[in-house]
Amino acid sequence: MEASGAPTEVLLQRPWLPVNICGCQLQAKSWFGETAYHILLTDMHCVWEESMDSAAIQKRAQELNRRLRAPVKAFFSHLCEVVQPCLSGSDKRADGEAQISLTRQENGDISVKLKSELAGLPFYWEFHCTPAPVAVVCVQLVRPLLAMSHLLQRQVEQLGDLLVRKDAEIQDYRENGATLSRERLQTDVFEEQTYREDFMAKALPLLCSEQQDALSFTADLQHLYAAIVAHGNARTRKRKLSEEEEDRPPSEEPDPTSSLGASISGEAGEDRELSQSRQVDAAGAKMANRPTTQQCPPVTSTPAERPSSKPKKKKVVGLFR
Repeated sequence: MEASGAPTEVLLQRPWLPVNICGCQLQAKSWFGETAYHILLTDMHCVWEESMDSAAIQKRAQELNRRLRAPVKAFFSHLCEVVQPCLSGSDKRADGEAQISLTRQENGDISVKLKSELAGLPFYWEFHCTPAPVAVVCVQLVRPLLAMSHLLQRQVEQLGDLLVRKDAEIQDYRENGATLSRERLQTDVFEEQTYREDFMAKALPLLCSEQQDALSFTADLQHLYAAIVAHGNARTRKRKLSEEEEDRPPSEEPDPTSSLGASISGEAGEDRELSQSRQVDAAGAKMANRPTTQQCPPVTSTPAERPSSKPKKKKVVGLFR
């Protein structure tokens, strides 16, 4: 059984896509596993979510479809084929007979109902979405949006600096006798403060009149969102790896005093062996100078004691004995 919901990093990498369910404009983010799913919906006034694992899906499917006795894997692929096009903002539906509706509850929840056909029989499903916790909203929406706004602000500042340098370059050309071949290409000198005031006066009323479009992620914003999330995940993984390396116990290093003691004891042992060998040589010389009173007969080994030159054949052990 899969864990309920998607890992935070996996769901974070999914883009916010504009969807329209029964005339309600929403932004949706979804993840579908083998037998689990996690979806987020927002109208920019509230964020709703629902995450279901295999056991919860099995229980709800039997409550909505009394005659359904199949395991989750048997019908979950059909559910994904019908729902995913709707949650991705695509007009192409896998099942032309599928009907999807959205209902707002009095307690603030929303319910997305689905009716389709599976194996010749009607198949019903409902998404019961509740308001998402503040932590989820911050991770999935607020923090990426703040990062996007700061990044775009830096881009505007760099473009303003570039325009100032371009004006200085054009002025240098003019002072050296350069002239425009077409008067319509002539532009005014860029003044940042004047440009900001003029832009806000013209663009802000237009943006407020198109409030619904202003609260959606365009293709460029989706690309920017994905780039910021990917960079943030890379930094998080790098920080976790560094923390794990810091938590690791340091590797045991050999004690230099023990190796020094071993070398000293080894040298002492060699001196001892050298002195012992000298004493043995001196004793042998004294014994050689003494007269021999009795010589021992040479010891001859009997044939029985002689080692056999031919090695004994070993018994071969195989499949048969």
